[in-house]
Amino acid sequence: MRLLGKTAIVTGGANGIGKATVKKFLEQGAKVVFTDINEQLGNQTLDEFKSISNEVVFIKHDVQKEADWGLVVNTTIDKFGTIDILFNNAGIYSTKPVTDYAVEEWQTLLGINVMGVFLGMKHAVTTMIAQKSGSIINTSSVAGIKGAADTTLYGASKGAVRTMSKDLAKEVAAHQVRVNSIHPGVIQTQMGDAVASGKQVTTTQLAAGIPLNRVGTPEEVADLVVFLASDESSFITGTEMVIDGGMTA
Repeated sequence: MRLLGKTAIVTGGANGIGKATVKKFLEQGAKVVFTDINEQLGNQTLDEFKSISNEVVFIKHDVQKEADWGLVVNTTIDKFGTIDILFNNAGIYSTKPVTDYAVEEWQTLLGINVMGVFLGMKHAVTTMIAQKSGSIINTSSVAGIKGAADTTLYGASKGAVRTMSKDLAKEVAAHQVRVNSIHPGVIQTQMGDAVASGKQVTTTQLAAGIPLNRVGTPEEVADLVVFLASDESSFITGTEMVIDGGMTA
């Protein structure tokens, strides 16, 4: 029970990496408030989680809206008393030539992938500073480290997440609050399928370009998040943790 007694907020928790992480958090003894924009899927997922623990809450949440973040944070504190872990996981993927993008698409992608992370950190970190402990994990991507054709907007958003994580890590280190980013490669999720579709290949064909010769699983990423959320990573902050099967080696 590596997270026993800890309380976590997970965004984008109704499927993919977020869902796998909520499951592992609960199995490791955490109390969890998970959020998602898809209310129907969120409630279905909540029913699944109830078989593991009753210490779990779902909230419909648009990460771009500050008022929604206020509701999530206040509900978490009212229900469980504190916030020990924030996993800023919600995000969207997009790929096409930069000349094909409308300004509105840029604003939407940055709103979810960057503004959502900023607001989460802003609203959760106050509690963490007050209690002199906490772990924030932000989902970036290998696209936030290396360039790739047709991913200008997505790469910009994930690069921002990487840098913001480092900046906040230095800002709050004296309060014993840790901030790290994770950088998945191709993972077997809806987003992973979108990556393959954008390149007009199958996921299997994508795997052929990965040194480990396969794509990752949401559970493997969740294992990394559990480690960063736990006291086992107590001396790790301000870094990026790549989980990509060797893509960026």
